[in-house]
Amino acid sequence: MRAARDLGVGAAVVPGDPVELARGVRRLTAPNPGLMTGPGTNSYLVGSAEVAVVDPGPDEPAHLDALADLATRGPGCVRWVLVTHTHPDHAPGAAGLAARTGAEVIGFDARDGFSPDRSVGDGWTLQGPDFTLRAVHTPGHASNHLCWLVEAHSMLLSGDHVMHGSTVVIHPPDGDMAVYLASLRRLLALSPSLESIGPGHGRLIGDPAAAIRGIVDHRLEREQVVLDALVELGTGTVDDLLATVYADVDEDRRKVARYSLWAHLRKLCDEGRVNRADAADEGPPDGPGLVAGTAAAVPDDPELRAEWSPAD
Repeated sequence: MRAARDLGVGAAVVPGDPVELARGVRRLTAPNPGLMTGPGTNSYLVGSAEVAVVDPGPDEPAHLDALADLATRGPGCVRWVLVTHTHPDHAPGAAGLAARTGAEVIGFDARDGFSPDRSVGDGWTLQGPDFTLRAVHTPGHASNHLCWLVEAHSMLLSGDHVMHGSTVVIHPPDGDMAVYLASLRRLLALSPSLESIGPGHGRLIGDPAAAIRGIVDHRLEREQVVLDALVELGTGTVDDLLATVYADVDEDRRKVARYSLWAHLRKLCDEGRVNRADAADEGPPDGPGLVAGTAAAVPDDPELRAEWSPAD
């Protein structure tokens, strides 16, 4: 598997240290580093007089206080809180930040304990005094995932759709590998072209087209490894294939990589390239699993015990 190019630019990510990325766009990283969050979840403040905060992160009081304080330095105030999606490292802080500031909460839908004041979809725009943010619906990692385009800078605030230095876990059934790849390709067709990406985790990405193409190529290479391993094995479950398909991944990461493997197999099955024989539902095989991109426990789907085989 080819190593991905490091396309990060600008200041390093340090939780609690504000960084100006462009005129009217600042980054403040939450203090929640970990296996699935890297250095922490990036929150973005867009605007100066009236500020939109994108992805307030976890319900961490010190981080929410810091966001409110940073927005009010000078003449500013937080008017809007937007989320990319409702996973626990991105959205839970929305309610607390709104309570501190009186801001309107905006997202795709109500889910996972997140309840927006306004539900919006693809193409919806937020017009501030000195900025325009446009919603770009990018399902795949999560069906309710929105990227937010800062139009003046052609900067995409990408949540977990594109991350710096790593690939995101795709957790079926809400996560869908084919849909994810289609959403990535859609970004390549945006006009005008993206000039930078502010990811949910990691540094600013300075060559969006190269980063996106690299992710697509990496996923397709991994898909071929899945297919080759299944041909070699003949028939097997996700866990039978896991060590071979993710031989290049540390063992502690394989417990979450298994969900992306499952997503690859579902895509191949939908394309008629592999077959699935569903296992009987006898309860969870080994306790709770992990939600993609988080450390939250959820029951494993019975389909994870299915037998897969190459199509004839």
